[in-house]
Amino acid sequence: MTRITLLPKDDRTNGWSALLPSRQAKPSLSGDIVADFVVIGAGYAGLGAARRLGELRPHAKIVVFDAQELGEGASGRNSGFAIDLPHNVGSSLEELAKGKAYMRLARAGIASLRDSVQRHGIECDWSEQGKYHTASSERGAEEILLPTVEELKRLNEPYEWLDAGKTAKRLGTSHFVASVYTPGTALLNPAAINRGLGENLPENVTLYENCPVLEADLGTTISLKTAHGSVRAQKVILAVNGLAMRFGFWKGRLLNFAAHASLSRRLTAAEQAALGNIAPWGSTPANAFAGITMRYTNDHRILIRQNIHFCPSLRQSDERRARVGAEHQRLFDDRFPMLKGVTMERTWTGYICLSRNGAPGFGQVAPNVWSAVCQNAVGVAKGTISGRLAAAMALGEDDPLIADMISLGTPAPVPPRPLLDIGVRARFAYEIFRNRHEA
Repeated sequence: MTRITLLPKDDRTNGWSALLPSRQAKPSLSGDIVADFVVIGAGYAGLGAARRLGELRPHAKIVVFDAQELGEGASGRNSGFAIDLPHNVGSSLEELAKGKAYMRLARAGIASLRDSVQRHGIECDWSEQGKYHTASSERGAEEILLPTVEELKRLNEPYEWLDAGKTAKRLGTSHFVASVYTPGTALLNPAAINRGLGENLPENVTLYENCPVLEADLGTTISLKTAHGSVRAQKVILAVNGLAMRFGFWKGRLLNFAAHASLSRRLTAAEQAALGNIAPWGSTPANAFAGITMRYTNDHRILIRQNIHFCPSLRQSDERRARVGAEHQRLFDDRFPMLKGVTMERTWTGYICLSRNGAPGFGQVAPNVWSAVCQNAVGVAKGTISGRLAAAMALGEDDPLIADMISLGTPAPVPPRPLLDIGVRARFAYEIFRNRHEA
């Protein structure tokens, strides 16, 4: 048995779940059971896998374990973008093919989420409004937005170029010199959709919350132990992102980062008017190191997401979170000077898993083990489809999107610690300094 020595331990600061009514978590496992399939992790990938298993094998017994509660883990703490386009596409035929594969995968993930939202009436502020890719400087527009437009042309994707004036009219801030609008992104409350997906699983799927797997034997037979029970199963799907290394897979290939976000109080009618009575929107920065991600939500709040740093421990102090919250307030005040007195109501931390080469940890990793991990910070759409495809693989079902997922590659090795820590932090510091014009 492998002892799982690091578990998720998120606090109760999540601004998204704070907007939702309280709910009773599903009970943890008590006793010893047998199942056909086990899914570890109830994020987008895990719930996507569990749903697909239940659809394809309606008479099988399927169990899902999550160490925390629905909406409180990483899946409920992101910025709420289901993005349909790749970040960067090169000019070669191979890179273009990979970009198109990525789009097929992301759009299949969005379609699956859309279907669940509509079928089950999940109230999560789902809105297919697209997104704005923004530049704060002429240099950023020239170095990143213009090449983005060329990529979109090569992919035959629709877009709209907006200069500073048009961007300000749409977003209510004159901070940006230009933006590129694309229509395919869905915006949502991530905690609400994670709850809704977990509460509307097929009848043959049982979810156990606050029930971390503490020991695992993932050999010829599958045996898992929790605090008050155990399960024996035929097959298991790992959907635990960077914690997959603790289960013995993708060792030395996954990088855990902390990402911080703040959500403002609701704007008054007068403040909404000062902003221009604009429609809700979402924006991503031209440079992810120095820039910030923002949302103007359906209930008239503004989200700021900024400050990503290497965090192998998956733990953050209240003191650091307070410093980040103060920085988010400064960034908000700088971008929205007309909204004096609007404060950040909550600041929280979520954890993301990245790989050195941007590839996912997907596929069969042992005779009876499949993984759908390392979503590289685009887990809403990509995590959903990776979980569904891992389920199809585990069942021996054919799906043409499996080839697309495999074409994205596998995570590249990284140096051992402490060299890794030094290298990652030095790279981040360099990128932030080099792209400070986009702050």
